[in-house]
Amino acid sequence: MNQAHFHLLVNHIPILFPIAGLVILLGGYLFKSEIVKRSGYVLFIIGAIFTIPSFASGEGAEEIVEEIGGVSHRTIHEHEETAELFAILSYLLGVSALLALWSNWKKKGFAKIVGIAVLILSLVVVYFGRATGSTGGEIRHTEFNGVQNSNENSDDEDDEEDGEEEDDEELEEED
Repeated sequence: MNQAHFHLLVNHIPILFPIAGLVILLGGYLFKSEIVKRSGYVLFIIGAIFTIPSFASGEGAEEIVEEIGGVSHRTIHEHEETAELFAILSYLLGVSALLALWSNWKKKGFAKIVGIAVLILSLVVVYFGRATGSTGGEIRHTEFNGVQNSNENSDDEDDEEDGEEEDDEELEEED
């Protein structure tokens, strides 16, 4: 397994866990359940931990992918920049969630304020997680860019023209 393969295996976890954590945390607030809130905090912490190997393997993945033809260096750079910001925010969310988990568990007076801060920060992390995932996907998935293969377009146009000719012939036969 090379760095690119490893990166593809682990890079979804730091993006998906904050989404799941946010949903669970919102459920904890909705149902006024401290244990559900704590579960959300734990998911944020796990997401932050998995950011480490994902971010660390990114450089090695870049070296491998740069050798593949048709890969845009600009797109790789955009992904790298977005991933750096996402990693910092993810680490911050993980540490904040750890503080929220501890303060909630110990029933500290500031637990509610920390919990709200974690909720707001998680929204930011989810946003940047989406941006990071999108820019990463654009590296090898041209369908994200709205780019289509010119051969596919010409085939579709030929099919449409053939269909029109057949319709015209059918009309002439009926007359």
